[in-house]
Amino acid sequence: MPKIKKIGVFTSGGDAPGMNAAIRAVVRTARYYKLEVAGILRGYEGMIEGEFVPLKARSVSNIIQRGGTILKAGRSKRFLEKKWRRQAYENLKKENIEGVVAIGGDGTFKGALVFSNEFNIPFIGMPGTIDNDLYGTDFTIGYDTAINTAVDAIDKIRDTADSHDRCFFVEVMGRDAGFIALRSGIASGAEAILIPERKTKISELITLLKNGKQRGKTSNIVVVAEGDDAGHAFNIADLVKQKLKDFDIRVVVLGHLQRGGSPTCMDRILASRLGVAAVEALMDGKKNIMVGVQGGKIAYVPFEKATKHHQEVDPYLLRIANLLSHPASK
Repeated sequence: MPKIKKIGVFTSGGDAPGMNAAIRAVVRTARYYKLEVAGILRGYEGMIEGEFVPLKARSVSNIIQRGGTILKAGRSKRFLEKKWRRQAYENLKKENIEGVVAIGGDGTFKGALVFSNEFNIPFIGMPGTIDNDLYGTDFTIGYDTAINTAVDAIDKIRDTADSHDRCFFVEVMGRDAGFIALRSGIASGAEAILIPERKTKISELITLLKNGKQRGKTSNIVVVAEGDDAGHAFNIADLVKQKLKDFDIRVVVLGHLQRGGSPTCMDRILASRLGVAAVEALMDGKKNIMVGVQGGKIAYVPFEKATKHHQEVDPYLLRIANLLSHPASK
């Protein structure tokens, strides 16, 4: 394979803390190896529109600690059509881009796989999503920051719950996966954790809360993933309120609060490791793979696997959550 001289980098899908650290690592690694770098603004939409900016080492100074993404992020419906993908390819050719680093999630990698197969340009993916639901990597960029943000918020909610003898239902992000809810729930000592991967039985939740009150428990925290099969936190809280009329129930939706903020040390290091690995993978002639971490080591996962398979929640963490919220452990 001819030596690559210029690469592109973009962020796509939802933003995640640590994306800027990932951009920085890609740019500085590429410049170390004397490669040119073009930043592609607004993901695939910017590729279609030809929105490229040259990135030097100085271009990414003082961004490792910043949340969000300096290249902007988003989703492109037009990229689903081949005519727009062809336009994107013509723009890459015009810019002399010979390989691309895509920072994003499942949808980003699916688009990269189709595009690369059509136009024979190598893509390397970096997992950037707060949900931590990508197959082939133990952690995704942004996840650690998101769960720490959630725990910090839940700790504050716990203070007011204790002060007023209230039951709070706290909804966290996780439309299809309960990774944020599970870890933040365990870390904050939640009385119950409701996630999409496990069927929620409202009757069992009501019994748990009722038994707690009979033992003298005056406040409760229930962490709910937004994609739970029983509905959003407001729906679940209403169902519980119908049966426990003497409970003072409140609902807090953390929402996009979890996407923002300065990335944690763990996310900055993860982004830096994966950024170096992504550039070196392109230089080694690899294509259509995601770089991730498995057991603390860099791993290369084909896009087909990363997008077709789903990360499973750790059954041991589920067991811990059940054990620690059991009445006998209170």
